Amino acid sequence: MEEKELKAKDIPWGYALCFNDACSLKDKCMHYQARLLKAEGNYIGQAVYPTAWQEGECRCYCEKKLVKKAWGFSKLYDKIPYRDRAEARQCVHSYFGRGNGPYYRVHHGENMLSPKQQADILAIIAKFCPIDEVKFDHYVTDWDYSNG
Repeated sequence: MEEKELKAKDIPWGYALCFNDACSLKDKCMHYQARLLKAEGNYIGQAVYPTAWQEGECRCYCEKKLVKKAWGFSKLYDKIPYRDRAEARQCVHSYFGRGNGPYYRVHHGENMLSPKQQADILAIIAKFCPIDEVKFDHYVTDWDYSNG
Protein backbone atom coordinates (compact mmCIF):
# COMPACT_ATOMS: atom_id res chain seq x y z
CA MET A 1 0.00 0.00 0.00
CA GLU A 2 1.24 3.49 -0.79
CA GLU A 3 2.66 5.86 1.79
CA LYS A 4 0.47 8.75 2.87
CA GLU A 5 0.96 11.32 5.59
CA LEU A 6 -1.82 11.68 8.15
CA LYS A 7 -3.01 15.30 8.22
CA ALA A 8 -5.48 17.12 10.46
CA LYS A 9 -7.89 17.60 7.53
CA ASP A 10 -8.09 13.80 7.11
CA ILE A 11 -9.54 13.25 10.59
CA PRO A 12 -13.34 12.93 10.58
CA TRP A 13 -15.35 15.49 12.50
CA GLY A 14 -16.16 14.20 15.97
CA TYR A 15 -13.45 11.53 15.97
CA ALA A 16 -12.48 10.66 19.56
CA LEU A 17 -9.06 11.92 20.61
CA CYS A 18 -6.80 10.15 23.12
CA PHE A 19 -4.75 12.02 25.71
CA ASN A 20 -3.07 9.01 27.34
CA ASP A 21 0.62 9.97 26.96
CA ALA A 22 1.65 6.86 28.93
CA CYS A 23 0.03 4.42 26.50
CA SER A 24 2.44 1.91 24.98
CA LEU A 25 0.35 1.81 21.76
CA LYS A 26 0.18 5.58 21.18
CA ASP A 27 2.61 5.58 18.22
CA LYS A 28 0.36 3.17 16.30
CA CYS A 29 -3.08 4.40 17.45
CA MET A 30 -5.28 6.66 15.31
CA HIS A 31 -6.97 8.20 18.37
CA TYR A 32 -3.65 9.36 19.82
CA GLN A 33 -2.19 10.44 16.47
CA ALA A 34 -5.39 12.38 15.71
CA ARG A 35 -5.03 14.17 19.02
CA LEU A 36 -1.49 15.23 18.16
CA LEU A 37 -2.79 16.86 14.98
CA LYS A 38 -6.12 18.24 16.18
CA ALA A 39 -5.47 19.28 19.79
CA GLU A 40 -4.18 22.76 18.94
CA GLY A 41 -7.13 25.11 19.15
CA ASN A 42 -9.63 22.37 20.10
CA TYR A 43 -11.30 22.86 23.44
CA ILE A 44 -14.20 20.42 23.33
CA GLY A 45 -14.98 17.17 21.55
CA GLN A 46 -15.06 13.40 21.81
CA ALA A 47 -12.33 11.75 23.90
CA VAL A 48 -11.09 8.29 24.79
CA TYR A 49 -11.43 8.01 28.56
CA PRO A 50 -8.61 6.63 30.73
CA THR A 51 -10.95 3.78 31.69
CA ALA A 52 -10.51 2.41 28.17
CA TRP A 53 -7.17 1.01 29.37
CA GLN A 54 -8.06 -2.24 31.14
CA GLU A 55 -6.03 -5.33 31.93
CA GLY A 56 -3.04 -4.25 29.87
CA GLU A 57 -4.88 -3.26 26.71
CA CYS A 58 -6.91 -0.37 25.37
CA ARG A 59 -10.54 -1.11 24.51
CA CYS A 60 -10.55 1.78 22.02
CA TYR A 61 -7.28 1.06 20.21
CA CYS A 62 -7.55 1.84 16.51
CA GLU A 63 -4.52 0.81 14.48
CA LYS A 64 -3.07 3.56 12.30
CA LYS A 65 -3.24 2.04 8.82
CA LEU A 66 -4.19 2.75 5.25
CA VAL A 67 -6.92 0.73 3.54
CA LYS A 68 -8.54 0.59 0.12
CA LYS A 69 -11.91 2.34 0.28
CA ALA A 70 -14.49 2.31 -2.52
CA TRP A 71 -17.44 4.28 -3.81
CA GLY A 72 -19.88 4.22 -6.72
CA PHE A 73 -22.42 1.57 -7.72
CA SER A 74 -22.82 2.19 -11.49
CA LYS A 75 -21.18 -1.11 -12.49
CA LEU A 76 -22.15 -3.10 -9.39
CA TYR A 77 -25.28 -4.60 -10.92
CA ASP A 78 -23.99 -5.24 -14.49
CA LYS A 79 -23.43 -9.00 -14.05
CA ILE A 80 -26.77 -9.61 -12.33
CA PRO A 81 -29.52 -10.99 -14.58
CA TYR A 82 -31.88 -8.18 -15.54
CA ARG A 83 -34.88 -9.81 -13.82
CA ASP A 84 -33.00 -9.74 -10.45
CA ARG A 85 -31.46 -6.27 -10.60
CA ALA A 86 -34.24 -4.40 -8.84
CA GLU A 87 -34.20 -6.87 -5.96
CA ALA A 88 -30.39 -6.74 -5.71
CA ARG A 89 -30.45 -2.93 -5.72
CA GLN A 90 -33.10 -2.95 -2.98
CA CYS A 91 -31.00 -5.35 -0.87
CA VAL A 92 -27.92 -3.13 -1.18
CA HIS A 93 -30.05 -0.05 -0.49
CA SER A 94 -31.43 -1.74 2.66
CA TYR A 95 -27.89 -2.43 3.87
CA PHE A 96 -27.54 1.30 4.55
CA GLY A 97 -30.73 1.52 6.60
CA ARG A 98 -33.66 3.84 6.12
CA GLY A 99 -33.87 6.62 3.59
CA ASN A 100 -32.07 7.31 0.35
CA GLY A 101 -29.28 9.50 1.75
CA PRO A 102 -26.63 7.00 2.83
CA TYR A 103 -26.89 4.91 -0.37
CA TYR A 104 -26.63 7.94 -2.63
CA ARG A 105 -23.81 9.55 -0.63
CA VAL A 106 -21.72 6.41 -1.23
CA HIS A 107 -22.87 6.15 -4.84
CA HIS A 108 -21.72 9.73 -5.54
CA GLY A 109 -18.51 9.57 -3.51
CA GLU A 110 -19.48 11.83 -0.61
CA ASN A 111 -18.91 8.83 1.69
CA MET A 112 -16.67 5.84 1.06
CA LEU A 113 -17.03 2.16 1.88
CA SER A 114 -14.65 0.54 4.33
CA PRO A 115 -13.20 -2.88 3.40
CA LYS A 116 -15.80 -4.55 5.66
CA GLN A 117 -18.66 -2.68 4.02
CA GLN A 118 -17.31 -3.62 0.58
CA ALA A 119 -17.24 -7.29 1.62
CA ASP A 120 -20.77 -7.05 3.04
CA ILE A 121 -22.14 -5.56 -0.18
CA LEU A 122 -20.31 -8.09 -2.36
CA ALA A 123 -21.85 -10.84 -0.21
CA ILE A 124 -25.28 -9.41 -1.06
CA ILE A 125 -24.43 -9.32 -4.76
CA ALA A 126 -23.13 -12.92 -4.56
CA LYS A 127 -26.69 -14.06 -3.85
CA PHE A 128 -27.59 -12.93 -7.38
CA CYS A 129 -24.49 -13.67 -9.48
CA PRO A 130 -20.81 -14.68 -9.30
CA ILE A 131 -18.75 -11.75 -7.99
CA ASP A 132 -15.42 -12.54 -9.68
CA GLU A 133 -15.52 -9.43 -11.88
CA VAL A 134 -17.87 -7.25 -9.83
CA LYS A 135 -16.25 -3.96 -8.85
CA PHE A 136 -17.18 -0.61 -7.40
CA ASP A 137 -16.69 2.45 -9.61
CA HIS A 138 -13.78 4.02 -7.74
CA TYR A 139 -11.12 2.98 -5.25
CA VAL A 140 -8.87 5.17 -3.12
CA THR A 141 -6.27 4.56 -0.44
CA ASP A 142 -7.31 6.30 2.75
CA TRP A 143 -6.92 6.13 6.53
CA ASP A 144 -8.99 3.54 8.40
CA TYR A 145 -11.06 5.02 11.23
CA SER A 146 -13.49 2.11 11.46
CA ASN A 147 -11.72 -0.23 13.86
CA GLY A 148 -11.79 1.82 17.00
